[in-house]
Amino acid sequence: MMSERKITKDMSIIDIVQNYPETLDVFAKYGMGCIGCAAAKFENLEAGARVHGLDPDAIVEDLNAALSK
Repeated sequence: MMSERKITKDMSIIDIVQNYPETLDVFAKYGMGCIGCAAAKFENLEAGARVHGLDPDAIVEDLNAALSK
């Protein structure tokens, strides 16, 4: 059965990591060392991805895939 948990690009990075620690590997894969970054506390996933020149939709897809493992 599919999990009800769903990460969206408007969620703050710190909330994602705190609520879903299994997503840490995904952030690492994209080179987003978000845990130590002060911006992670107030920046949403979309903004953080764009700062790194990344596609937020691709990251959201990978994050949600990590939840279903």
